[in-house]
Amino acid sequence: MTINWTKYHSVIMDAQRILLTTHENPDGDGLGCETAFYEYLSGMGKECRIINVSPFPVEYDFLNPDNRFEIYDKEKHTKWLSGVDIAIILDIGDYKRMDVLWNIVTKYNIPTMNIDHHPHLNHSPFTYDLVNIKAAATGEIIYDYLKNQYQVKMPIIIYDGIYTAIMTDTGSFRHNNTTVKCHEIAIDCIQNGIDYTGIYQKVYESHSRNRMELLGKILANLHYENNGELAWFVIDQDLLQSTQANKEDVDGFTDIVRTIRGVEVAVMIFQNEENFCRVNFRSKGKYVIGHTARSLGGGGHDMAAGAVVEGKLNEVIEKVLAATMESMDSQKNSK
Repeated sequence: MTINWTKYHSVIMDAQRILLTTHENPDGDGLGCETAFYEYLSGMGKECRIINVSPFPVEYDFLNPDNRFEIYDKEKHTKWLSGVDIAIILDIGDYKRMDVLWNIVTKYNIPTMNIDHHPHLNHSPFTYDLVNIKAAATGEIIYDYLKNQYQVKMPIIIYDGIYTAIMTDTGSFRHNNTTVKCHEIAIDCIQNGIDYTGIYQKVYESHSRNRMELLGKILANLHYENNGELAWFVIDQDLLQSTQANKEDVDGFTDIVRTIRGVEVAVMIFQNEENFCRVNFRSKGKYVIGHTARSLGGGGHDMAAGAVVEGKLNEVIEKVLAATMESMDSQKNSK
């Protein structure tokens, strides 16, 4: 599913003021793509800004040497956003994950360019859709575009962003979405001078004590269903406060739980607010869980997906577990 960039390149070049953004609670793929694209567009003389709705994760500070990442502020950004020529939205999965920025984009009728590797609904709200669901990460798509634009070596920070995007979305090249192309891109990044060991350590080996205390309490209170093939855990506000952790600290916990021998599916139910929970699904491959997330109003890939579910915590737990176990049982019986 190679994207023909000819049409879209002219759209990008015709724009002078460009917004770059990604989903709330951004990960390495979204942040890496923003870094790479910002470097390219700024180098082309574009008036470009990265504005996200969530705080910048400290483990990715190496992608932010000049404070290019901004958190949306109504007073600070409204006037600038009203004059944006195009919003390039990276790795979004679902336009709702733009939160308040989607309201701004629609209010000012800003054309949108969606660049993503997540499957989307049939009726896309974006002006332009550049989606390749076979790509392991959105960073892979951005790499293809930028490699064609540079006649000389790309700046090192672009390689840092691309490598970070692909490394994090493939679980350090160990998930089943890893392809030969992922490794080829990684080789190109390494040959062009990235500090791949440093990137890994900063992303995966710089956790706070609060995060580790929270993880310890979660692992001590895991729940198992379906003969141990399903492991699930809950993070409520009391648990978060007792460890003085924050909502960014929970990222990656489902991947850790999935590594337990015998567990095929890991589910996290995180109480975002009193009547809303964020749910993450991860599968080793025996069971497809993407459609379970979609049935709950979310989305994602077959083996990694999520949703935001409305309701009291106990109601959400019951609803999510019922949907997950029903899906797992159905898939087992069909084999």
